Order: sequence, then C-alpha cells, then structure tokens
Amino acid sequence: MAKVIHKSYNQNDSLLLPPSLGELISKTHPVRIVSDILDKFDISDIEATYKSGGTSSYHPRMLLKVVVYAYLCNVYSGRQMERLLHENIHFMWLSSMSYPDFRTINRFRSERLSGGRLENVFTRVVELLNDEGLVSLNVQYIDGTKIESVANKYTFVWKGSVEKNKAKLIDKVRGVLSAAEEELDIEESTEFPEEQPQEEFERRSKRILSKMDSMGISKGKQRRLIEKTASDSKSKLDEYDKHLDTLGERNSYSKTDPDATFMRMKEDAMNNGQTKPGYNVQISTENQFITNYGVFWQPNDQGTLIPYLKSFEERYGKQSAEIVADSGYGSEQNYEYMFGGGMIPYVKYNMFHAEMKRKYKNNPFLPNNMYYNKTEDYYVCPMGQHMELAYCKKEKSDLGYTSNKSVYMARDCSRCPLRGMCYKANADRRTIEVNHNNNAYRARIRELLTSEDGLRHRSKRPIEPEAVFGNIKFNHGFKRFRLKSTEKVSVEWGLVAIAHNLRKYIACKA
Repeated sequence: MAKVIHKSYNQNDSLLLPPSLGELISKTHPVRIVSDILDKFDISDIEATYKSGGTSSYHPRMLLKVVVYAYLCNVYSGRQMERLLHENIHFMWLSSMSYPDFRTINRFRSERLSGGRLENVFTRVVELLNDEGLVSLNVQYIDGTKIESVANKYTFVWKGSVEKNKAKLIDKVRGVLSAAEEELDIEESTEFPEEQPQEEFERRSKRILSKMDSMGISKGKQRRLIEKTASDSKSKLDEYDKHLDTLGERNSYSKTDPDATFMRMKEDAMNNGQTKPGYNVQISTENQFITNYGVFWQPNDQGTLIPYLKSFEERYGKQSAEIVADSGYGSEQNYEYMFGGGMIPYVKYNMFHAEMKRKYKNNPFLPNNMYYNKTEDYYVCPMGQHMELAYCKKEKSDLGYTSNKSVYMARDCSRCPLRGMCYKANADRRTIEVNHNNNAYRARIRELLTSEDGLRHRSKRPIEPEAVFGNIKFNHGFKRFRLKSTEKVSVEWGLVAIAHNLRKYIACKA
C-alpha cells in the first residue's frame, strides 16, 4: 500500500525573501481599483485641514482609501475598520501597514471630510463615470427615503408642546403678578407695549419687590412667591426660547441630535406608526449610478425638490434636461421652477392616476369635466347653469408659495334635480375653487407623461432610485446613520454613495 504524503506544514518557517502584500492581491481585485481611482483625484482641500508642526499625521489619501473601501465592504464602524487594518490583507495593503486607531478614523471621517470636501470626491467619481460614458447627466431619476438617526428616539421636543407650555407659563406668571399688584395697590403701567414677556415680568417683579421694601415686607410667603416666580419664569422662558430657536421651521427635533426631525419610517417594527428621529435622503440616479444626493429635515419630498435641483446645478455647472419623479414632488411651485428653468418635468401630480380612470373621466360633476368658457370666464354645470366668477383669493402654502384661486358660484341650485349627486353642502348653490395656473401645468405634465418618452421614463423610474435604495438598505445593511448633525450625516451618506458607485463601476468593468 502506498504511503500517504502531506505537504510541508511549519508555521515558524521563515522565508529568505518574504513576499510583499501586493503579490498576494490579484490585479483585478476591487481594492486595487478603489486605490487607483482615488489616486487620480486632487484632495488638496482635505490636506489643507492639517496644521503644521507637532507630530506626523497619517496621510489623508490613505485614510480616505481605507474609509471608502470599508464602506464598499459594508463596514461602517470605526472600530471594525481598526480591526480590519490588523487582520485583513486588503486593508493592510491599502494602508501600507499603517494602523490608525478608531478615534483617528472617526475624526477623519466626521471632521476632515465635512465642509463639502467629501462632496468634491463624490463629484469627481461621477465625472469619471461621465467621461467613460456610464452616465450622461442629462436625466435625473429622483426619489427620497427616510433613514433613522443615531439619536435616542425618546428624546423628542415638539414645537406644539413648547408653544403651548410657554403660553400657559406666561398666563400663570401674569396671574401671580397681577394678584400681587392688586393687593399692594400698584397701578399697571402701559408704557411698554413692545416689550417681551421676560422683560415684562422682570420689570413688574422689581416694582412689586420695591413696593414691599417700602412697606417693610422683607419676609413672608407672598414675597417668596414673587421672588421664586421671577426666577423660575426666567429660566423656563429661556429654555422654551432655546427650543424654539433650535426648531426653526420644524415641528420637532431630538435632544441628542438637534438636526434630526421626527418622521414616520417605513421600517416600523411595532407597526404602530411611531415617529423616529431621522433625515430625508434624496438621490438622483442614472443607469442606477447615484449622480447627486442631499440630506433634508423635511419629512415630505415636495419641499426638497427646488433646493435639491439647485445643488445639482451647483455641483456640475449645468442642469439636467429631463427630471423624472413620482407624485410626491408634484406641485405648482415645483412645476413653475422646472418649466421656468428649461427642464422637461416627467413628474406626476397626486391625481394623475385617478384622472386616467374611466370613473373620473365619466363624472360630469367634477370641475375638470365641466365646460369652461375661457373668453367670458364661466363654467357650465351638467344642468346647463352658468357658474360665474364670484371672487379671487390668494393662498400661501407651508413653503411660502402663493397660489391664485378663482371661486365660481352657481345662481341657484335649490330646485335642481341633480343637486344630490352634484354636491353635499347645505348651501342653495354650489361653489367651486379653480387654480387655473396649476391646471395649465397639470395639462402639460399629463401630455408629457402619456407621451412615448413619458411612458419610457415612468417604466424606468421604479428600477432606478428605488432599486438603489433597496440595494443599499437591504443588501448592504445601511439602515441607520452613525453620526450626528446634518453636516456629518451628509458625509456618511456621501461615503455610501461613493461606495455604491464604485461597486457598480467595478461590476461594469469585470
């Protein structure tokens, strides 16, 4: 029987000429492609964040490569990156056997890459894709998703509660001061109509205490009440004002991440509609590459579109010719901006699909289906009665946009046999409100969306940004931010976007 022979196995065997790490990594490995691409970019703005003097620093290009490659490998923790620099041959080669700790990595990620410096790297990556013909930047498929903040979800501050408690405190303090003034026979002055509540309370409490001093009341329950009321009201009003300053236009924020707003998330484990602190992340895609991104506090997408489109133009010095988005972005304000900027908006409005249905088209009582005489400005109801223009009004949206609406009224609907089917109000005549400007925009949008190009874009939109979000969240496990503040969260999402683009670029080149 032949003898079994094993290959030599000696863990302590040393080599005369030990191999370099590069020899152990294939020429087509993703780590080499990441390194080669990032070597092409100018990172002088990142290097400028370092001060001269003191001990030597780890090279910023090396740290950038390590962080980007870590995100490419679904590693988002600074501690895990530190561990891989000691254990993983690809990270060891990338860092040239340097071993920065997790504090250095986190400081580089949150401080050195902020201030738009990582955005410059992202822009260079997209320009590289554009040069190689993978994206044209002529079309944007836009969508958004809400991603949870690292903030504690029970540290919420609600604007409505703050305003309500502030008003209750003001009423309570004024009641205490008025009772003391009445008892001490102090006449209320009316010389300070513009003063703030805090200034008012301070002035009135000083007058009350001064009166008590003149009357020899240096102690007692009433004096202690006035002193305590003046002191407590000042601290509480300061606290409420600080909350309101932090809130700004928002309706909520988290104490552990003041930039995060409480939103309803799709990932709701309890299925109870609980709000969580998070950010609304917007992306543009083309061929499933991310060409632009933005982080916003607004829970709804409608208010993010104009600043988002402006950011694209600032990034590349031009605007895309075609914009494709769902009905969450459709509004008169957004249509006005896009048409005015020479863009072709394939952007639905909220009633688009309903208007395509036979039930809607065959309903003669809807204002859109009534005959409109544009010359004499009146509508004709199904019974042939003219609905004349009664008055015009202006309405301001939450975003500050002013719309003009025309109100039309019928003469008398009390004896109309179709009244029950026409409207449900108790009034003897029907009233309708019409936004002619918005209707004109919707007619143009409807024509675009039902055209050949519109149908093509509508079929592609679900497999563009939605597929990218699904890939990032569920295939690569990025469902929650790890940094705090809009600026740092923007850096973190920028790294996710760069990693996604490089991962797809590598797959295209394979």
